[in-house]
Amino acid sequence: MAERRRARNPLADLTRRERQIMDVIYGLGRASAADVHARLPDAPAPTAVRTLLRILEDKGHLRHEKSGVRHIYLPTVPREAARESSLRDLIRTFFAGSTAAAVAAMIDVGDRDMTDAERDDLVRRIRGARARGR
Repeated sequence: MAERRRARNPLADLTRRERQIMDVIYGLGRASAADVHARLPDAPAPTAVRTLLRILEDKGHLRHEKSGVRHIYLPTVPREAARESSLRDLIRTFFAGSTAAAVAAMIDVGDRDMTDAERDDLVRRIRGARARGR
C-alpha cells in the first residue's frame, strides 16, 4: 500500500477531477463515494470515483471513517487553510510574491464588475493591512 503523507500545499498536486472531488467534499463536509459521484459534473464510473478518492487519501488530502460497509471521506485540511496555502503558492509563482500585483490582476480579469459592497470591503481590507503594517 502506498505510504500516506500529508500534502505540503493542500491543493498543489491535484488534477482537475481531483479538485472537483475536493470541492464536493468541502461543500458537504463529509461524503461517501456515491455522494461524490452524484455531484460530479460529467461523472466517471463509480469505480473511477472510488479510485480517485483512494488516490486523494494516499496524497494526504482525505481520510475516511467507516460507516457500516461504506467509507465516509473527510478533508484532512480545513478549506480555509487549503485556500490560503494555494493563494500563497499562486502569488509566489505567478506574481513574484507581490500580493498587490495578484489583487490588481484579479480585479482586471474578473468575470464581472465588483459591486459597491465588494469594493468597499476591499478598501476596508487594504486600510486594515496598512494599519497592521502589511
